[in-house]
Amino acid sequence: MDKYEKRRLALIRLVAKVGGQAKLADKLEVNPSYVSRMLYEEGKAAKKRIGEDMVEKLDHLYEGWLDDVENNKKQNDFNSDEFTINQYHDVRGAMGQGLVLRGESGQITGWKVTREWLSKNVPANTGNNNLTIVTGFGDSMCGMYNSGDPLIVDVGVKTLEFDGVYFFRVGEEGFIKTLQRIPGEGIRVISENKKYETWTITKEMDFEVLGRVLKAWESKEF
Repeated sequence: MDKYEKRRLALIRLVAKVGGQAKLADKLEVNPSYVSRMLYEEGKAAKKRIGEDMVEKLDHLYEGWLDDVENNKKQNDFNSDEFTINQYHDVRGAMGQGLVLRGESGQITGWKVTREWLSKNVPANTGNNNLTIVTGFGDSMCGMYNSGDPLIVDVGVKTLEFDGVYFFRVGEEGFIKTLQRIPGEGIRVISENKKYETWTITKEMDFEVLGRVLKAWESKEF
């Protein structure tokens, strides 16, 4: 991992701590899109690397912001203890009781992994304790995962800062879909399975981001 990737991962954690890209952009006195571009993975078009001048500015505002990644890496290098990624629970109770999940096919109640596995496979997150297991439900995302497959969700992400796959609710119904912001219209909800129509979340709806999907597995039978 080079220095620019370490800075990017540290910035992801910082964004979560301060409450979103818009708030960090305000503190840095830059456009929110600038912060967004710094969070892009290497190789993505319009990616903006976090240079020395920005590191200095962040150090001044948030002393120790870069230490999180360094400390976590050192800990993972010497600590291979098991880490449990627990099943998602919302504030109203266990998943499936507090939320309505259409097409639910049983639940995965948790995963035990090593910290080394987390470091290598889920490095970009807001903190290991924010990782949770959600069991895929329904067939609307077939092609990305099948109903009953495991997904790792980062519940430290509570805002739609950039387009991606999110776990969210509208009213009391839970969804896992790709969300895309459409200026002047709302948030487009896109299924991987093309037999499902896209639809739009408008400002009048009771919408809440529950987390961002970081990993999904697609099971196959042999």
